[in-house]
Parts: sequence; structure tokens; C-alpha cells
Amino acid sequence: MKRKKNIVVICIAAACAAIAAWVAIRGSRTSTFEQDFHIEDIASVCRVHISDKENNSVLLERIEGAPADSSWMVDGEHLASQPVVDLMLETLHSMRIRQQVNKNAASNVIKRISTSHVKVEVYRKCHRIDWFGGKLRWFPHEKLEATYYIGFETQDQMASYVYREGDKLPYIIHIPGFRGFLAPRFPTSGIAWRSHRIVALDIKHLARVELQIPASPEESFAIYRDGDDFRMELTETHRPVDGFDTARVAQMLSSFTNLNFDEFARAVPNTEFDSSLARTPRAILRITGTDGRTREVKTYIKYHNPDDLRAMPDPEMYEMFDVNRLYAVIDDSDTVLIQYFVFDNILQPASYFLGQAPSYFAR
Repeated sequence: MKRKKNIVVICIAAACAAIAAWVAIRGSRTSTFEQDFHIEDIASVCRVHISDKENNSVLLERIEGAPADSSWMVDGEHLASQPVVDLMLETLHSMRIRQQVNKNAASNVIKRISTSHVKVEVYRKCHRIDWFGGKLRWFPHEKLEATYYIGFETQDQMASYVYREGDKLPYIIHIPGFRGFLAPRFPTSGIAWRSHRIVALDIKHLARVELQIPASPEESFAIYRDGDDFRMELTETHRPVDGFDTARVAQMLSSFTNLNFDEFARAVPNTEFDSSLARTPRAILRITGTDGRTREVKTYIKYHNPDDLRAMPDPEMYEMFDVNRLYAVIDDSDTVLIQYFVFDNILQPASYFLGQAPSYFAR
């Protein structure tokens, strides 16, 4: 009986000691200059919320089971740019303490950070029971791993002043081997995080591609799936066409494997709306997958300097358009810029796919 009582006492004492040690470590992590500032396991990061003092914010969330190149969403609505997300995660993993701010300067540094900062909240998926090196995991949940306040850069612009919630003092944080500071890697604009992908469909997942040319309806056409083959029709008359150039059609269809736009058109001049975007589209492209979903892209000419058009008696006489890029409106929502280099094999009239020379009607 006495032996059992001693065992119970020893177990209770051991448990109390373990709890006390854990509390001591948690409460005094800033008392030592340890490199625990970064996120070690970025594979378990499931959500990141970024905001600033101007009420700008963006929420990034990992999509469970999604392909590696499209596994994050922006604000629960748009696909994220995987390279941009990867850079952010790599920053969280690679950043290190260069120096701790001394107590005399800490007050001023914290005041400056509180005035202007980017707040980064990192959530990680973990398990309440995680034993045997991850072989036994129960009760998954999201945990707020860390909250960082990324402030101003150092004088040499090689690091940033950062305060981590729960710490007593701020730190100077850098990325070893990187010449620069942290803030640009955590933009608070949703557009900065969004993917530039228009469509990513293998040929086997394409059901129909239609190109409408309002100025030349007789050149409008559609390529559609018929079993394992593709057929072509002129959409004005719905007349099937035989003898089309299969190599050119295959080249066009392969373009949809990874079709991207160049950038978002963030500030379109009013004159550009009047001269281009308010007019009938130059071409209307519709891509439909075997899942039934359709993506629509309307293209418009982009002028080099739209303000000069006001002085022109007949703007149509002058080749003032941008020879590299044009405007596109995707699904009547996002106005973007696309490159002719990327779309030249797609924005071709029916006659091109029937063996005639390339046309530049879209320019």
C-alpha cells in the first residue's frame, strides 16, 4: 500500500515538474537569444492573414487535397499565385534574428512599429495528440502559431524591425543571403496574391473552344470535341468544316494547358475606356472544359498613349496601338493585360486554321 502511494506521489510530482518546466519555457522564451523566431514546419501552415494600418487585408488559405501548383485561395474566392505564396512561406521559414533591440531603444522602436506595420498572423494545422513522430495523430485543429508586426527597415535596408506578439522586445530580422527587407514579401493587396492563370486544361479535358470575331462574323469558328476527335464549324452558319489544318488546331488547343495573362490592369485611363474598352470587343474567346465550365475572354486594342487620340481627326488612320499587349476582360469581371506573343496562335480567324497565312486582325 505504501509503495503504491509513493508511486502516485512520484507521478504527480513528475507531472507538476513537467508542467512547471513547460510554463517556464513558454514564459521566458525571450530571455534567451534563441533562433526560434521563424516557422519551422511550413508544410503545416494552413492560413495566413495579412493586414496593415490602412485597413487593407488579405486572407490566404490552403486548399486541402489540391494540386501543388494551385493549393491556396485568396480571400476565399480567387486562386492564389503559387510562386508568390511559396516565397512568403519560404520567408517565414528562412527569416532569422540578426539582433535583439536593446531595452533603451525598444520603446521608440515599438512606437514606430505600432504607427506603421504589416500584421502577419500565421495559423498551423496540428493535432492535440501527436505521438511517435507523427505516426499517431488525433484531434486535428487550427492553432495560431505566431503573430508578427513587421515594421520599418534598418538603415542598411538589409533587415526589418519586427515585433512578435508575446515577446518582451522587438528584434531585427533578416533573411541570410538575401539583400533586402521583409515587408515587400507580405503585400496587403489581394491582387498582389492572385494567380494570373486564365485556364489550365489538358487537351483531353477540353470540350469546346469558340472564337467570335464581331467585325468579321464569317471568320468566327468553334473547335469542339467529338469522341476522341475534334471537329470544326463556322459559327455564323453552324456549318461543319472538313480539311482544317490539324497541326495548327493542335497547337492552339495545347495553348490552353497553361494560359496566363500578363498583369492586372489596375489603373486604366478614362480615355482608354472611351477609345477601347467601351467599344465592341475585337475578339471573344470561350473555352469550355469537359466539366461544363466555361471561361470567357474579351479582347480590346490597347493604345500606347490614349491622350493623344483626342488630337487625332481620325484615330483609325494611325497605328498607335501597343504592339506587345492588349486588354482583356475575363468573365466580365477582371480587366487584365495579355501578350500577343502568348495569344497569337489563338486569336486567329477561321481561314488561318483552313490553311491560309496568319492574320493580325486582333491588333
